[in-house]
Amino acid sequence: MKFSLGEIQRKAYNEPFSFDGEVDVSELETMNNDIREIKPVRVNGQSTVQGNEIFFSFSISGLMILPCARTLVDVPYSFEIQAREVFSTTSYYTDDEEENEIHPIDGEVLDLTPFIKENILLEVPYRVFSDDVDAQKVTPSKGSGWEFISEENKEKTIDPRLKKLESLLNDNEKENN
Repeated sequence: MKFSLGEIQRKAYNEPFSFDGEVDVSELETMNNDIREIKPVRVNGQSTVQGNEIFFSFSISGLMILPCARTLVDVPYSFEIQAREVFSTTSYYTDDEEENEIHPIDGEVLDLTPFIKENILLEVPYRVFSDDVDAQKVTPSKGSGWEFISEENKEKTIDPRLKKLESLLNDNEKENN
């Protein structure tokens, strides 16, 4: 979602500049996070200009697919995020502005897409749970180098790495008897 500075300043001169559109944020699927799939998100909001600063207030809504914390099945998670971003057109960018999260604009085009992605990543929940009762049946119980063992199926097995210790314990018991 890109806007030219001239367009923003011209349209937001007397009243807020409104915008609405869809943004493809599928790149978030390839990043190292839990988002398995995300559809294009709807972004709508408005922008105002005050001196050298441009204020954006917008909402982001969409649907992402996340893994269930218990069963790892896909869980659809709908979201709506309210966001505010401030940009500065001045070439004098100080540490004070950076501390207040005022973003400098390089060039004549303001790209809102990276800030949309950042806000989505900040709102990804820590964990989600599937409401599907049958999710337990389709849950993987074995993988490469791992296996799920429930309390009911738990057997008295000994880790092969500790087998040698067991033989030492048996030798100790024989010596004490």
